[in-house]
Amino acid sequence: MNRFAIFSGNSNPELAKKICNYLDVPLGGAKVQTFSDGEVQIEIFENVRLKDIYVVQSTCSPVNDNLVELLLMIDAFKRSSASRITAVIPYYGYARQDQKVAPRVPISAKLVADLITVAGANRVITVDLHAGQIQGFFDIPVDNLFSAPVLLDYMKRHFNDSLVVVSPDAGGVERARAFAKRLKAELAIIDKRRDAPNKAKAMAVIGDVAGKVAVVLDDMVDTAGTLVEAAGALLEKGAKTIHGCCAHPVLSGPAIERISKSPIETLIVTDTIPLNKKALACGKIVVLSISELVGEAIIRCHRGDSVTSLFV
Repeated sequence: MNRFAIFSGNSNPELAKKICNYLDVPLGGAKVQTFSDGEVQIEIFENVRLKDIYVVQSTCSPVNDNLVELLLMIDAFKRSSASRITAVIPYYGYARQDQKVAPRVPISAKLVADLITVAGANRVITVDLHAGQIQGFFDIPVDNLFSAPVLLDYMKRHFNDSLVVVSPDAGGVERARAFAKRLKAELAIIDKRRDAPNKAKAMAVIGDVAGKVAVVLDDMVDTAGTLVEAAGALLEKGAKTIHGCCAHPVLSGPAIERISKSPIETLIVTDTIPLNKKALACGKIVVLSISELVGEAIIRCHRGDSVTSLFV
Protein backbone atom coordinates (compact mmCIF):
# COMPACT_ATOMS: atom_id res chain seq x y z
CA MET A 1 0.00 0.00 0.00
CA ASN A 2 3.01 2.30 0.16
CA ARG A 3 2.78 2.61 -3.64
CA PHE A 4 -0.78 3.89 -3.46
CA ALA A 5 -2.22 7.22 -2.29
CA ILE A 6 -5.54 9.09 -2.29
CA PHE A 7 -5.81 12.86 -2.51
CA SER A 8 -8.80 15.18 -2.54
CA GLY A 9 -9.71 18.60 -3.83
CA ASN A 10 -12.18 20.91 -2.10
CA SER A 11 -15.37 19.67 -3.77
CA ASN A 12 -16.12 16.63 -1.60
CA PRO A 13 -13.51 16.09 1.13
CA GLU A 14 -15.93 14.18 3.39
CA LEU A 15 -16.46 11.50 0.76
CA ALA A 16 -12.69 11.25 0.26
CA LYS A 17 -12.22 10.73 4.01
CA LYS A 18 -14.88 8.00 4.05
CA ILE A 19 -13.15 6.25 1.15
CA CYS A 20 -9.84 6.43 3.02
CA ASN A 21 -11.49 5.04 6.15
CA TYR A 22 -12.90 2.12 4.17
CA LEU A 23 -9.46 1.38 2.68
CA ASP A 24 -7.68 2.10 5.98
CA VAL A 25 -5.25 4.56 4.40
CA PRO A 26 -4.55 8.20 5.29
CA LEU A 27 -5.73 11.00 3.03
CA GLY A 28 -2.78 12.48 1.18
CA GLY A 29 -1.52 15.88 2.23
CA ALA A 30 -2.04 18.69 -0.26
CA LYS A 31 -2.74 22.43 -0.30
CA VAL A 32 -5.66 23.34 -2.55
CA GLN A 33 -6.57 26.99 -2.19
CA THR A 34 -6.78 30.22 -4.17
CA PHE A 35 -4.63 33.28 -4.53
CA SER A 36 -6.21 36.66 -3.81
CA ASP A 37 -7.14 37.09 -7.48
CA GLY A 38 -9.00 33.78 -7.59
CA GLU A 39 -6.35 31.63 -9.28
CA VAL A 40 -6.14 28.10 -7.88
CA GLN A 41 -2.97 27.21 -5.98
CA ILE A 42 -1.93 23.55 -5.67
CA GLU A 43 0.94 22.10 -3.63
CA ILE A 44 1.46 18.41 -2.85
CA PHE A 45 3.11 17.79 0.52
CA GLU A 46 4.16 14.15 -0.05
CA ASN A 47 6.56 12.28 -2.29
CA VAL A 48 4.43 10.68 -5.03
CA ARG A 49 7.22 9.52 -7.31
CA LEU A 50 6.27 6.21 -9.00
CA LYS A 51 3.08 5.95 -6.90
CA ASP A 52 -0.43 5.02 -8.01
CA ILE A 53 -2.42 8.22 -7.34
CA TYR A 54 -6.19 8.65 -7.00
CA VAL A 55 -7.64 12.17 -7.01
CA VAL A 56 -11.19 12.37 -5.60
CA GLN A 57 -13.00 15.41 -6.96
CA SER A 58 -16.63 15.89 -8.00
CA THR A 59 -17.09 18.61 -10.59
CA CYS A 60 -20.19 19.99 -8.86
CA SER A 61 -20.97 23.58 -7.88
CA PRO A 62 -18.89 25.71 -8.17
CA VAL A 63 -18.36 23.60 -11.28
CA ASN A 64 -15.58 25.53 -13.00
CA ASP A 65 -13.54 26.03 -9.82
CA ASN A 66 -13.72 22.33 -8.97
CA LEU A 67 -12.86 21.34 -12.53
CA VAL A 68 -9.78 23.57 -12.57
CA GLU A 69 -8.72 22.18 -9.17
CA LEU A 70 -8.93 18.67 -10.61
CA LEU A 71 -6.95 19.57 -13.73
CA LEU A 72 -4.20 21.33 -11.77
CA MET A 73 -3.92 18.49 -9.25
CA ILE A 74 -3.53 15.98 -12.08
CA ASP A 75 -0.87 18.17 -13.66
CA ALA A 76 0.96 18.49 -10.33
CA PHE A 77 1.08 14.71 -9.91
CA LYS A 78 2.18 14.21 -13.51
CA ARG A 79 5.06 16.66 -13.04
CA SER A 80 5.94 14.92 -9.75
CA SER A 81 6.56 11.63 -11.62
CA ALA A 82 3.55 9.70 -10.35
CA SER A 83 3.36 6.25 -11.91
CA ARG A 84 -0.36 6.41 -12.70
CA ILE A 85 -3.03 9.04 -12.06
CA THR A 86 -6.70 8.14 -11.75
CA ALA A 87 -9.31 10.88 -11.64
CA VAL A 88 -12.10 9.72 -9.29
CA ILE A 89 -15.05 11.90 -10.30
CA PRO A 90 -18.17 10.78 -8.38
CA TYR A 91 -20.22 13.44 -10.16
CA TYR A 92 -19.15 14.35 -13.70
CA GLY A 93 -20.21 17.92 -14.43
CA TYR A 94 -21.19 19.07 -17.93
CA ALA A 95 -22.49 15.54 -18.60
CA ARG A 96 -25.88 16.87 -19.74
CA GLN A 97 -24.17 18.72 -22.59
CA ASP A 98 -23.23 15.52 -24.41
CA GLN A 99 -24.62 16.34 -27.88
CA LYS A 100 -25.52 19.22 -30.16
CA VAL A 101 -29.13 20.08 -29.40
CA ALA A 102 -29.08 23.30 -31.43
CA PRO A 103 -26.85 24.96 -34.04
CA ARG A 104 -23.59 26.54 -32.88
CA VAL A 105 -23.44 24.97 -29.42
CA PRO A 106 -20.49 23.06 -27.89
CA ILE A 107 -20.37 19.42 -26.85
CA SER A 108 -19.08 20.38 -23.43
CA ALA A 109 -18.88 16.85 -22.02
CA LYS A 110 -16.39 15.95 -24.76
CA LEU A 111 -14.28 19.06 -24.12
CA VAL A 112 -14.10 18.29 -20.38
CA ALA A 113 -13.04 14.73 -21.21
CA ASP A 114 -10.26 16.08 -23.43
CA LEU A 115 -9.09 18.48 -20.70
CA ILE A 116 -8.86 15.68 -18.13
CA THR A 117 -6.96 13.45 -20.56
CA VAL A 118 -4.53 16.16 -21.69
CA ALA A 119 -3.90 17.19 -18.07
CA GLY A 120 -2.40 13.75 -17.53
CA ALA A 121 -5.04 11.38 -16.15
CA ASN A 122 -4.47 7.73 -17.05
CA ARG A 123 -7.88 6.48 -15.94
CA VAL A 124 -11.25 7.80 -14.77
CA ILE A 125 -13.59 6.34 -12.16
CA THR A 126 -17.02 7.94 -12.08
CA VAL A 127 -20.54 7.17 -10.87
CA ASP A 128 -23.79 7.10 -12.87
CA LEU A 129 -22.86 9.14 -15.91
CA HIS A 130 -25.85 11.06 -17.24
CA ALA A 131 -25.21 9.45 -20.62
CA GLY A 132 -23.23 6.23 -20.84
CA GLN A 133 -21.73 7.15 -24.21
CA ILE A 134 -19.63 9.83 -22.50
CA GLN A 135 -17.20 7.00 -21.75
CA GLY A 136 -16.40 7.08 -25.47
CA PHE A 137 -15.38 10.74 -25.24
CA PHE A 138 -12.23 9.65 -23.38
CA ASP A 139 -9.14 8.09 -24.95
CA ILE A 140 -8.32 6.48 -21.59
CA PRO A 141 -10.14 3.73 -19.64
CA VAL A 142 -13.32 4.81 -17.83
CA ASP A 143 -15.06 2.84 -15.09
CA ASN A 144 -18.66 4.06 -14.83
CA LEU A 145 -19.87 2.68 -11.50
CA PHE A 146 -23.54 2.46 -10.60
CA SER A 147 -25.04 3.58 -7.31
CA ALA A 148 -27.82 1.01 -7.78
CA PRO A 149 -26.50 -1.47 -5.14
CA VAL A 150 -26.52 1.25 -2.47
CA LEU A 151 -29.96 2.58 -3.43
CA LEU A 152 -31.50 -0.88 -3.88
CA ASP A 153 -30.31 -2.01 -0.47
CA TYR A 154 -32.08 0.94 1.16
CA MET A 155 -35.25 0.47 -0.87
CA LYS A 156 -35.46 -3.25 -0.09
CA ARG A 157 -35.26 -2.47 3.62
CA HIS A 158 -37.80 0.37 3.64
CA PHE A 159 -40.27 -0.24 0.78
CA ASN A 160 -41.70 -3.74 0.94
CA ASP A 161 -45.38 -3.26 0.15
CA SER A 162 -47.12 -2.46 -3.17
CA LEU A 163 -44.08 -0.74 -4.69
CA VAL A 164 -44.02 0.84 -8.15
CA VAL A 165 -40.84 2.33 -9.63
CA VAL A 166 -41.56 5.41 -11.73
CA SER A 167 -39.44 6.81 -14.54
CA PRO A 168 -39.91 10.61 -14.73
CA ASP A 169 -39.41 10.56 -18.52
CA ALA A 170 -38.92 8.20 -21.46
CA GLY A 171 -35.13 8.47 -21.24
CA GLY A 172 -35.03 6.91 -17.78
CA VAL A 173 -37.18 3.86 -18.55
CA GLU A 174 -34.26 1.44 -18.84
CA ARG A 175 -32.92 2.49 -15.43
CA ALA A 176 -36.36 2.28 -13.80
CA ARG A 177 -37.03 -1.12 -15.37
CA ALA A 178 -33.77 -2.50 -13.98
CA PHE A 179 -34.68 -1.29 -10.47
CA ALA A 180 -38.22 -2.62 -10.75
CA LYS A 181 -36.93 -6.03 -11.83
CA ARG A 182 -34.58 -6.34 -8.86
CA LEU A 183 -37.20 -5.10 -6.42
CA LYS A 184 -39.89 -7.31 -7.99
CA ALA A 185 -41.97 -4.16 -8.30
CA GLU A 186 -44.17 -2.70 -11.02
CA LEU A 187 -43.11 -0.02 -13.48
CA ALA A 188 -44.73 3.29 -14.43
CA ILE A 189 -43.65 6.10 -16.75
CA ILE A 190 -44.32 9.85 -16.71
CA ASP A 191 -44.97 11.46 -20.10
CA LYS A 192 -42.96 14.65 -19.65
CA ARG A 193 -42.61 17.66 -21.92
CA ARG A 194 -39.78 20.15 -21.42
CA ASP A 195 -40.37 23.59 -22.93
CA ALA A 196 -37.08 25.13 -21.75
CA PRO A 197 -33.98 24.10 -19.76
CA ASN A 198 -34.80 23.38 -16.08
CA LYS A 199 -38.53 23.71 -16.82
CA ALA A 200 -40.56 20.50 -17.04
CA LYS A 201 -44.27 19.77 -17.22
CA ALA A 202 -45.58 16.30 -16.44
CA MET A 203 -48.43 15.34 -18.77
CA ALA A 204 -49.63 11.82 -18.03
CA VAL A 205 -48.87 8.66 -16.05
CA ILE A 206 -48.46 5.41 -17.97
CA GLY A 207 -49.05 2.49 -15.60
CA ASP A 208 -51.08 1.70 -12.49
CA VAL A 209 -49.99 3.63 -9.38
CA ALA A 210 -53.30 3.84 -7.47
CA GLY A 211 -52.91 2.82 -3.83
CA LYS A 212 -49.21 2.05 -4.24
CA VAL A 213 -45.91 3.33 -2.88
CA ALA A 214 -44.35 5.23 -5.79
CA VAL A 215 -40.60 5.83 -6.04
CA VAL A 216 -39.61 8.34 -8.74
CA LEU A 217 -36.16 7.29 -9.95
CA ASP A 218 -33.72 9.58 -11.79
CA ASP A 219 -29.96 9.88 -12.15
CA MET A 220 -29.94 13.42 -10.73
CA VAL A 221 -32.22 16.05 -9.22
CA ASP A 222 -31.23 19.59 -10.21
CA THR A 223 -33.97 22.20 -9.75
CA ALA A 224 -36.43 19.42 -8.81
CA GLY A 225 -38.95 20.63 -11.39
CA THR A 226 -39.22 17.20 -13.02
CA LEU A 227 -39.47 15.42 -9.67
CA VAL A 228 -42.17 17.69 -8.25
CA GLU A 229 -44.24 17.62 -11.45
CA ALA A 230 -44.02 13.83 -11.45
CA ALA A 231 -45.09 13.71 -7.81
CA GLY A 232 -48.10 15.88 -8.58
CA ALA A 233 -49.15 13.64 -11.46
CA LEU A 234 -48.77 10.53 -9.30
CA LEU A 235 -50.82 12.08 -6.51
CA GLU A 236 -53.64 12.81 -8.97
CA LYS A 237 -53.56 9.16 -10.06
CA GLY A 238 -54.03 7.97 -6.48
CA ALA A 239 -50.52 6.98 -5.36
CA LYS A 240 -50.47 6.06 -1.67
CA THR A 241 -47.11 7.67 -0.86
CA ILE A 242 -44.47 9.25 -3.10
CA HIS A 243 -40.69 9.14 -2.71
CA GLY A 244 -37.82 10.39 -4.85
CA CYS A 245 -34.54 8.61 -5.52
CA CYS A 246 -31.41 9.73 -7.37
CA ALA A 247 -27.66 9.31 -7.41
CA HIS A 248 -26.66 12.97 -7.74
CA PRO A 249 -28.33 15.63 -5.52
CA VAL A 250 -27.44 18.73 -7.54
CA LEU A 251 -30.33 20.60 -5.85
CA SER A 252 -29.74 24.02 -7.35
CA GLY A 253 -31.95 27.11 -7.40
CA PRO A 254 -35.45 26.53 -5.96
CA ALA A 255 -34.98 22.75 -5.53
CA ILE A 256 -35.15 22.58 -1.72
CA GLU A 257 -38.15 24.88 -1.51
CA ARG A 258 -39.98 22.85 -4.14
CA ILE A 259 -39.22 19.54 -2.42
CA SER A 260 -40.27 20.90 0.98
CA LYS A 261 -43.65 22.03 -0.36
CA SER A 262 -44.25 18.93 -2.50
CA PRO A 263 -46.08 15.71 -1.55
CA ILE A 264 -42.78 13.84 -1.68
CA GLU A 265 -42.15 12.16 1.70
CA THR A 266 -38.45 11.39 1.25
CA LEU A 267 -35.76 12.04 -1.33
CA ILE A 268 -33.09 9.32 -1.27
CA VAL A 269 -29.70 10.49 -2.57
CA THR A 270 -26.03 9.52 -2.40
CA ASP A 271 -23.04 11.61 -1.33
CA THR A 272 -21.50 12.05 -4.79
CA ILE A 273 -22.26 15.73 -4.19
CA PRO A 274 -22.10 17.26 -0.70
CA LEU A 275 -25.32 18.89 0.48
CA ASN A 276 -25.32 22.57 1.41
CA LYS A 277 -26.70 23.85 4.71
CA LYS A 278 -30.14 24.50 3.26
CA ALA A 279 -30.39 20.96 1.92
CA LEU A 280 -29.11 19.46 5.18
CA ALA A 281 -31.84 21.32 7.05
CA CYS A 282 -34.53 19.73 4.86
CA GLY A 283 -35.94 16.81 6.81
CA LYS A 284 -37.05 14.98 3.67
CA ILE A 285 -33.56 14.15 2.32
CA VAL A 286 -31.91 10.81 3.14
CA VAL A 287 -28.19 10.56 2.24
CA LEU A 288 -26.54 7.21 1.51
CA SER A 289 -22.77 6.88 1.10
CA ILE A 290 -21.07 5.40 -1.96
CA SER A 291 -17.68 5.40 -0.22
CA GLU A 292 -17.46 1.60 -0.02
CA LEU A 293 -18.42 1.22 -3.68
CA VAL A 294 -15.82 3.73 -4.86
CA GLY A 295 -13.24 2.46 -2.38
CA GLU A 296 -13.68 -1.08 -3.67
CA ALA A 297 -13.24 0.13 -7.26
CA ILE A 298 -10.06 1.99 -6.30
CA ILE A 299 -8.42 -0.96 -4.56
CA ARG A 300 -9.36 -3.34 -7.38
CA CYS A 301 -7.92 -0.98 -9.99
CA HIS A 302 -4.74 -0.66 -7.93
CA ARG A 303 -4.33 -4.43 -7.62
CA GLY A 304 -5.33 -5.13 -11.20
CA ASP A 305 -8.41 -7.10 -10.14
CA SER A 306 -11.69 -7.17 -12.06
CA VAL A 307 -14.31 -4.55 -11.24
CA THR A 308 -17.06 -6.30 -13.22
CA SER A 309 -18.96 -7.40 -10.11
CA LEU A 310 -19.37 -3.73 -9.11
CA PHE A 311 -21.45 -3.10 -12.22
CA VAL A 312 -24.04 -5.76 -11.39
